Amino acid sequence: MHQEADRQRVFTRRALFVGACQTALFGVLGSRLYHLQVRQASDYALLAEDNRVNQRLLIPPRGRIFDRQGRPLARNVPTYRVRVVREQAKDLGAVLERLATLIRLPPERIEEILAKSKVQRAFVPLPVRDDLDWEEVSRIAIRSPDLPGVVLDSALLRDYPYGEILGHILGYVGPVNEREQADDGDPLLRMPEFRLGKNGIEQSYDKALRGRAGLSQVEVNAVGREIRELARDPGDPGDDLQLSLDVELQRFCCERLSNELAAAAVCLDVHTGAVLALASVPSFDPRAFANGLSQRQWNAWRDNTRHPLVNKALKGEYPPGSTFKMVTGLAGLEAGISPSHEVFCPGYMSLGRSQFHCWKAGGHGRIALNDALGQSCDVYFYDVARKVGVDAIAAMAHRLGLGQRLGMDLPGEKPGLIPTSAWKEAALGEPWQKGETLVTGIGQGFVLATPLQLAVMVARLCNGGRAVRPWLAQGREEADAPSIGLDLAHLQAVLKGMNEVVNGARGTAKRAALTMEGVRMAGKTGTSQVRRISRAERAAGLHKRKDKPWEDRDHALFVCFAPYDAPRYAVSVIVEHGESGSARASPIARDIMTKALEIDPAGRRLVAQR
Repeated sequence: MHQEADRQRVFTRRALFVGACQTALFGVLGSRLYHLQVRQASDYALLAEDNRVNQRLLIPPRGRIFDRQGRPLARNVPTYRVRVVREQAKDLGAVLERLATLIRLPPERIEEILAKSKVQRAFVPLPVRDDLDWEEVSRIAIRSPDLPGVVLDSALLRDYPYGEILGHILGYVGPVNEREQADDGDPLLRMPEFRLGKNGIEQSYDKALRGRAGLSQVEVNAVGREIRELARDPGDPGDDLQLSLDVELQRFCCERLSNELAAAAVCLDVHTGAVLALASVPSFDPRAFANGLSQRQWNAWRDNTRHPLVNKALKGEYPPGSTFKMVTGLAGLEAGISPSHEVFCPGYMSLGRSQFHCWKAGGHGRIALNDALGQSCDVYFYDVARKVGVDAIAAMAHRLGLGQRLGMDLPGEKPGLIPTSAWKEAALGEPWQKGETLVTGIGQGFVLATPLQLAVMVARLCNGGRAVRPWLAQGREEADAPSIGLDLAHLQAVLKGMNEVVNGARGTAKRAALTMEGVRMAGKTGTSQVRRISRAERAAGLHKRKDKPWEDRDHALFVCFAPYDAPRYAVSVIVEHGESGSARASPIARDIMTKALEIDPAGRRLVAQR
């Protein structure tokens, strides 16, 4: 009996212990359930909703680009596109091969799609082509039973209606690369179908043009497949952009340059710096990038020795030759050399044991600034350069916009080069030589300038010495450009010499005079060497041979402004390896100037149109 009582007490103690443990356990579980289901209920409800609802970015329409008259230069056009769903296609390669018999689909593009399919979910549509015409859509629709997984839908495609005449100015849009994603935190850049501005205006103003992303709330199942759309915020379209460019004048410039192997031209308003035309040939058609550029086409452009992908007006750096002589002349005038100062030109200048030749073998005789500019006498400017020195010439060149980036709102602007004695010591570790000063005075040697810089130089000369800067997008113009501090009498002396070039009896560009009644144009020819001529070659007359290789021929340049009495437009032209500024470049510049005066784009009120 006593034993039974002991067992009962042990059992009771154990039962109490087990009961206490169970109570504690249920207490902990109850507390945890309360925490999860009551206190954190809203948090878990949100997580559950996130699993059910995906928020997806929507690409907004890209802003349009217009010329100064409101003509569309870049726009978005509705287009049909074809995509393929690997999950439904089963044999993706075979489907793409069948599709290639119905539409233009190069083998390299098929390889790209197949490679992309290996890293993308099977139910996510793969882009195939974005620019189908109605005939291609019809062929696909008719053969749809034989094309499992092929999907047709519509989208907006970036379109450039003027093609290659604006390729260098507008640039193009293309897929985003990893570096661009890392540099820009905009979530739009992580969308596979988003296109980023590449080169030109599309790149310079990309953030304004791309707009604000929209947002779509989509209900999805457990594996991420869409079931239905719950809500949509379309976002904001990109800002429209109006340029100072006149597309009619731009087209004319490109047509006028089209017979040349490689050339560039710039036309701008001398008072505001507004760029009215900026042409570079050969060019490229930005529409070629809309659906992905083939490697073959890219290699053809890249390997072309005429460099169609390079905007020569902005990035081409050339010896300016005699178009630089206004700089040397102004440096001389500022140093106290009189406009009436005369130099005797026998056809060369001696410096030590070296001779520096004038382009005219027999020489010009006694000549002063006005005729030296009009007849482009090299010896006169050798003499002025020797008197004032290279550093004074460089200082004047910088004031006129040479040897520096001008802040043009296009990417890749080159600075050119205006040498100084300190520059040579720092760059080459060699002292400056007196003979180098002479060749600098006629725009040769180390001197390099872009066609854009030469146009700006002329604008600053003829607008009273105001430091206008070139621009394309409306809103970048300066209300009142500052003075560069030149004596108006000195400017007038140089402009008078430029007038002599075109309108003088012995001017080097007298054949380029305007035929418009009552309107005169002033300018300056230039022919710049691409390689130095040895004494032996000169003696043998090899520099005058007509059968020289194209790349060994001199560049042809011409700069001008008009009307002479009330300057409005400045034009610069370079024909690579064109040999003669007066014969090749000046007629082109005359025709461009005539067209600019006829349509007078800067005389019209700038009106933004949507």
